Amino acid sequence: MTNTSPEGGQVILVDHPLVQHKLTLMRRTDTAVVQFRQLAREIALLLAYEVTRDLPLTTVEIETPVAPTKAPTIDGKKLCLVSILRAGNGLLDGMLDLMPSARVGHIGIYRDPETLVAVEYYYKVPVDLASRRVVVVDPMLATGNSAVAAIHKLKDDGAEQLKFACLLASPEGIAQMQEVHPDVPIITAAIDERLNDHGYIVPGLGDAGDRLYGTK
Repeated sequence: MTNTSPEGGQVILVDHPLVQHKLTLMRRTDTAVVQFRQLAREIALLLAYEVTRDLPLTTVEIETPVAPTKAPTIDGKKLCLVSILRAGNGLLDGMLDLMPSARVGHIGIYRDPETLVAVEYYYKVPVDLASRRVVVVDPMLATGNSAVAAIHKLKDDGAEQLKFACLLASPEGIAQMQEVHPDVPIITAAIDERLNDHGYIVPGLGDAGDRLYGTK
């Protein structure tokens, strides 16, 4: 794991060999939908390991088959996972494998193909965001417009402890997030070269939603 703190906010690059290997398989044009979907789920679980690294712990008294002891357990605020539809659901499932008791929210946002502006069409989240650690998931941080808009909405609803997790990030998307939401750490499996004229990450992996669900 590479932890960088550029001016404006924290970026955590998860460079674990398993993450990088699986991401390479996802990038390949000939990777089938079923494989792409499974790889996204597996990487999401590994990203969740880093996302939750700083959860507070307390100790409780338990009985093992051998003897009583004091053992660590998670303390404090509960988690909420928020998926940016539709592609965010490809990461959501893997994170829920690791954190099955987490609450779940969904934000429907699409990027206008002409203006690249984020347009919201759906919003449903738990009512107690202020008392939860919120993790926003979306496979791609491209222009950053969708992520910025989603986090704005969550902050308006009281969320105070937020993180953003993705598979790929562009330098432009990171800069946008850090300018608008410098308090929100970004956890990503890769930082790619740039955006092209259509707002796609280069080299990237194509449209994550289309590849997850077999649509074009």
